[in-house]
Amino acid sequence: MLSPVQAPWLRPGVVVHEARTPVDGLLAEFALRLRDRGFNVTGYVQRNNAAGAEMGLGCAARIEFFDVASGQVLAATRAEAEFHLRKAMREDADLLVISRFQAFHSASANVNAAIAAGPAQGMPVLTSIAGRCVQKLGLDGAMIAPDPAALWRWWGPERLYQDLALGVAEDEVRTVAVGGRWIMVDGPHGSGVAYLPRSARDLLPRLEVLRRHSLRKLAGLVRSWDPAEMALGIAAINAHYNRRDRDLSAGNGARALSGAAGRVVVIGAFPGLADILPNSAVIETDPRPGEFPPVAMDTLLPGCGGAVVNSSALINRSLPRILRLAQGAPMALIGPSTPLTERLHDYGIGILGGLVVDNPVGLAATIRAGGGPREFTRFGRYVHLRRRK
Repeated sequence: MLSPVQAPWLRPGVVVHEARTPVDGLLAEFALRLRDRGFNVTGYVQRNNAAGAEMGLGCAARIEFFDVASGQVLAATRAEAEFHLRKAMREDADLLVISRFQAFHSASANVNAAIAAGPAQGMPVLTSIAGRCVQKLGLDGAMIAPDPAALWRWWGPERLYQDLALGVAEDEVRTVAVGGRWIMVDGPHGSGVAYLPRSARDLLPRLEVLRRHSLRKLAGLVRSWDPAEMALGIAAINAHYNRRDRDLSAGNGARALSGAAGRVVVIGAFPGLADILPNSAVIETDPRPGEFPPVAMDTLLPGCGGAVVNSSALINRSLPRILRLAQGAPMALIGPSTPLTERLHDYGIGILGGLVVDNPVGLAATIRAGGGPREFTRFGRYVHLRRRK
């Protein structure tokens, strides 16, 4: 017998589509991609697309379901389908897929679940509805266009931290070097650095214990709200992705935005970038004459021609907000703290400019001595990764 359901908060995203659009395949592909990246994904996608089934009523006596968690195809009666949907809602999942809106609506009502309206509230539930049925059934949740980019925008940039950490291997940590403004983690295949937004003196007594953790466990510190722990988590993430054997293009890649149609917004200090982007609007924490304060992001980013963002935004957690404000604009995330991984492309960052370390021993000594990015080039190289079109 199933235990009683505790009513969860749900954050539904509803893909609104034409009746003959192959929306089930779109939902399944998105769910499987997240599952393969390490997220806990559960639920079912209805396989049959019989005429008259757009509202979730179904014409067939038995319905085929594709289980996104196991990859198996299940044949079920409508009563059994309700059982499977209710069971999926009991699981502590990162994403629940219920491919028909009416089935989701009925299941959520049966467990008295509350619908959350905010972009980052509640358990994400992905479902779909034919456009002609919206007025008939009403709609609780965010409406999503039937394309992958829209699904990723609904999923939300706030989840990129978990996404990055999930991809990190259980490798050994060889070195953790802490300086006044930077921290470095060295693993078996690469080294990662991250900017320290404040002193790491509270971290120093724990270094011996932390060094015995795996890269993956250190990467999990990106869930922390402590700035030093957050920086350590990003450094561990970079030690995994910024491998010494990566063959990437030289430079930070910001020059690719020089031909942007519109004004490029630059967030953070970049020596020499004004020569590459002469018409840019620069946002700085302590703005000089002609620059803008951080509060100007709300005005400058929406509709901008592009954005170049200092990788420190990843550490101070302003990056998700920047991505939402600059939605759809070409974006480059550059700086030593940038993870060089394709995972970030799906969140709207087309260019990733970061550091690959070739001499971790020399860099560790430089960081401990208080060195910064200008000295880093003696021990590594700045490269960039661009999203394939």
